Amino acid sequence: MGSIGEVWGRLKPYLAMVFLQCGYAGLFVVSVASLKRGMSHYVLVVYRNAVATIVIGPFALWLEGKVRPKMTLKIFLKIMALGILEPVLDQNLYYMGTNFTSASFASALYNILPAITFVFAIILRMEKIQIKSRRSQLKIIGTLITVAGALVMILYKGPIVDFAWSKGRNHHTEAGAHNQTRWLIGTFMMIVSCCCWSAFFILQSNTLEEYPAELSLTTLICGMGTVLASAVALVMERGAKPWAIGFDTMLFTAVYSGVMCSGVAYYLQGVVMKDRGPVFVTAFNPLCMIMVAVLGSVILAEEISLGRVIGAVIIVIGLYSLIWGKNKDHLTQSATHMEAKEEAPELHRASKDTPSLSSLECVTVVGISSSENS
Repeated sequence: MGSIGEVWGRLKPYLAMVFLQCGYAGLFVVSVASLKRGMSHYVLVVYRNAVATIVIGPFALWLEGKVRPKMTLKIFLKIMALGILEPVLDQNLYYMGTNFTSASFASALYNILPAITFVFAIILRMEKIQIKSRRSQLKIIGTLITVAGALVMILYKGPIVDFAWSKGRNHHTEAGAHNQTRWLIGTFMMIVSCCCWSAFFILQSNTLEEYPAELSLTTLICGMGTVLASAVALVMERGAKPWAIGFDTMLFTAVYSGVMCSGVAYYLQGVVMKDRGPVFVTAFNPLCMIMVAVLGSVILAEEISLGRVIGAVIIVIGLYSLIWGKNKDHLTQSATHMEAKEEAPELHRASKDTPSLSSLECVTVVGISSSENS
C-alpha cells in the first residue's frame, strides 16, 4: 500500500495539470463560439469571475475557516495586483485576441507561456540555473524547443490537413487570412496577455508563501477581479443590452469559465505551485493546444494546417524536455530534504551524548589556568 500511495503522490501533480489543460481547451472553444455570437468580452469577464466567487466562496469559508491567515495591507495589495493581472488584463486581452484570430491559433501562441514564466522566474531568482547541470540544460533546451515549435506554427502555414471528420466540410479560415491588421493586433494582444498571465503565476506563487490558503486566495482574487472588471465593463459597455444573456451558449460559457477556468484552475494551480513551482504549472500548456486543434476542427470547423501539426510535434518534444528537467529538480530537492531530516536526529543524539560544561565550571577552569600562569 505504501508503494501505491507513493506512486499516486508522484502522479497527482501531473494528473491535475492534464485535467486543467482539458478544462482550458474547452474554454478556448466555447468562448470563441460565444464571442462570434456577439457576446461582450468585458461582460463575460465579469460573469466569469462572479460565478467563480459564488461557487468557491462557501468551500473557502467552510474548509479554511480555522487556518486562514490574517489579512494584512501587503497581502491585500498583492491580491489587488493579482485581480488586475489575470481577471482584468489577461482575460480581456485573451478574449479580444482570440476573437481577432481563432481558437486554435490562440492556443498555439499561448505555448510561449512556459518560456516567459521560465525567464521571469530566473530574473526573480525563483528558478536556479546551473549551466553545467544536466537538469538545467534540459530546462533551457526544452524552453527553446517549445518557443521554436510555437514560431513554426505562427510563421509557417503550409497546406490544409484534412482529417476523417473534416473531409468535405467548409472550413472557417483565420481572421488573419482576411484582415492582416486584425490578425497582427490579435497576436499582439495575446502576447501581452501571456506576459500578464505569467506575471500572475509568479505573484500567486509568492503570495501563497504569506497566505497559504488556496481556496480563500482563489475566492479573493475572483472577487477582486469581479469588482475591477465591472468598473471596466461599465465604462466600455453602455446600456443594459450587453449584459443580457439567456439560457444559451453565452450562459454556459460564463458558468463553465467561472467554475472550471477561474475557480478550479486557480485552486489547482496554487496547490501544485506550492510543491513544484510556477514553471512546472505552465509547462503543460502545450497539451491544451493539441486538444483545441482537434476540438476547433470538429466543433468550429476551423482549418488545421501542416505547419500547425509540425509545430505541435516540436512543442511536445520541448515539453517533455522541460518537464524532465523540472522532475530532476524535484527529485534532487526531495533527496536533500530527506537527508536533512535523517541528519537532524543524529545531531540531536550527539548533543545529548556529549558532556556539557555549566557556566560555573567554565569560570572555575579559567580561574585555575590564570593563577598557574602567573
